[in-house]
Amino acid sequence: FRFKESLAEDLQSADLVISHAGAGSCLETLEKGKPLIVVINEKLMDNHQLELAKQLHRDGCVLYCNCSTLVETLQSMNLSALKPFPPGQPEKFALFLDKVFGLQ
Repeated sequence: FRFKESLAEDLQSADLVISHAGAGSCLETLEKGKPLIVVINEKLMDNHQLELAKQLHRDGCVLYCNCSTLVETLQSMNLSALKPFPPGQPEKFALFLDKVFGLQ
Protein backbone atom coordinates (compact mmCIF):
# COMPACT_ATOMS: atom_id res chain seq x y z
CA PHE A 1 0.00 0.00 0.00
CA ARG A 2 0.99 3.55 -0.52
CA PHE A 3 0.24 5.85 2.41
CA LYS A 4 -3.41 5.83 3.41
CA GLU A 5 -5.08 7.86 6.14
CA SER A 6 -6.74 4.71 7.45
CA LEU A 7 -6.66 0.98 6.81
CA ALA A 8 -9.93 0.39 8.68
CA GLU A 9 -11.93 -0.38 5.52
CA ASP A 10 -9.26 -2.71 4.16
CA LEU A 11 -8.96 -4.50 7.50
CA GLN A 12 -12.72 -4.90 7.77
CA SER A 13 -12.95 -6.68 4.41
CA ALA A 14 -9.77 -8.79 4.83
CA ASP A 15 -9.80 -12.54 5.42
CA LEU A 16 -6.10 -12.52 6.32
CA VAL A 17 -3.69 -9.69 7.07
CA ILE A 18 0.04 -9.86 6.41
CA SER A 19 1.82 -6.96 8.05
CA HIS A 20 5.09 -5.80 9.50
CA ALA A 21 5.32 -6.31 13.25
CA GLY A 22 4.73 -2.71 14.26
CA ALA A 23 2.69 -2.41 17.44
CA GLY A 24 0.02 -0.18 15.88
CA SER A 25 -0.47 -2.42 12.87
CA CYS A 26 -0.64 -5.56 15.00
CA LEU A 27 -3.06 -4.16 17.57
CA GLU A 28 -5.37 -2.56 15.01
CA THR A 29 -5.61 -5.83 13.10
CA LEU A 30 -6.08 -8.01 16.17
CA GLU A 31 -8.72 -5.68 17.62
CA LYS A 32 -10.69 -6.17 14.39
CA GLY A 33 -10.54 -9.94 14.97
CA LYS A 34 -8.61 -10.67 11.79
CA PRO A 35 -6.04 -13.46 11.46
CA LEU A 36 -2.58 -11.97 11.25
CA ILE A 37 0.81 -13.03 9.96
CA VAL A 38 3.51 -10.61 11.00
CA VAL A 39 6.67 -10.38 8.95
CA ILE A 40 9.48 -9.07 11.07
CA ASN A 41 11.99 -6.59 9.75
CA GLU A 42 15.25 -7.96 11.11
CA LYS A 43 17.17 -4.85 10.07
CA LEU A 44 15.46 -2.54 12.53
CA MET A 45 17.27 -1.28 15.58
CA ASP A 46 17.53 -3.97 18.27
CA ASN A 47 15.14 -6.17 16.28
CA HIS A 48 12.27 -4.94 18.48
CA GLN A 49 9.62 -6.24 16.08
CA LEU A 50 10.75 -9.78 16.84
CA GLU A 51 10.04 -9.30 20.56
CA LEU A 52 6.45 -8.23 19.88
CA ALA A 53 5.90 -10.94 17.28
CA LYS A 54 7.21 -13.66 19.60
CA GLN A 55 5.03 -12.54 22.49
CA LEU A 56 1.87 -12.34 20.37
CA HIS A 57 2.74 -15.77 18.98
CA ARG A 58 3.26 -17.21 22.48
CA ASP A 59 -0.16 -15.80 23.36
CA GLY A 60 -1.53 -17.72 20.36
CA CYS A 61 -2.78 -14.60 18.55
CA VAL A 62 -0.52 -14.42 15.47
CA LEU A 63 1.80 -16.34 13.21
CA TYR A 64 5.14 -14.72 12.49
CA CYS A 65 8.00 -15.14 10.05
CA ASN A 66 10.59 -13.16 8.16
CA CYS A 67 10.63 -12.37 4.45
CA SER A 68 12.51 -15.53 3.55
CA THR A 69 10.04 -17.82 5.37
CA LEU A 70 6.76 -16.12 4.38
CA VAL A 71 5.88 -18.60 1.61
CA GLU A 72 6.54 -21.55 3.91
CA THR A 73 4.41 -19.94 6.63
CA LEU A 74 1.54 -19.40 4.18
CA GLN A 75 1.75 -23.02 3.02
CA SER A 76 1.74 -24.48 6.52
CA MET A 77 -0.50 -22.03 8.41
CA ASN A 78 -3.45 -23.15 10.50
CA LEU A 79 -5.47 -20.02 11.10
CA SER A 80 -8.12 -21.89 13.08
CA ALA A 81 -5.54 -22.41 15.84
CA LEU A 82 -5.21 -18.66 16.44
CA LYS A 83 -6.85 -17.31 19.59
CA PRO A 84 -8.89 -14.10 19.66
CA PHE A 85 -7.02 -11.11 21.01
CA PRO A 86 -8.44 -10.10 24.40
CA PRO A 87 -10.14 -6.69 24.43
CA GLY A 88 -8.37 -3.81 26.10
CA GLN A 89 -9.42 -2.60 29.53
CA PRO A 90 -8.53 1.12 29.55
CA GLU A 91 -10.62 1.68 32.68
CA LYS A 92 -8.09 -0.35 34.70
CA PHE A 93 -5.27 1.90 33.52
CA ALA A 94 -7.33 5.01 34.33
CA LEU A 95 -7.98 3.69 37.87
CA PHE A 96 -4.28 2.96 38.30
CA LEU A 97 -3.37 6.53 37.27
CA ASP A 98 -6.02 7.95 39.60
CA LYS A 99 -4.45 6.04 42.50
CA VAL A 100 -0.90 7.06 41.59
CA PHE A 101 -1.83 10.74 41.40
CA GLY A 102 -4.13 10.61 44.44
CA LEU A 103 -7.27 11.48 42.48
CA GLN A 104 -9.32 8.67 43.92
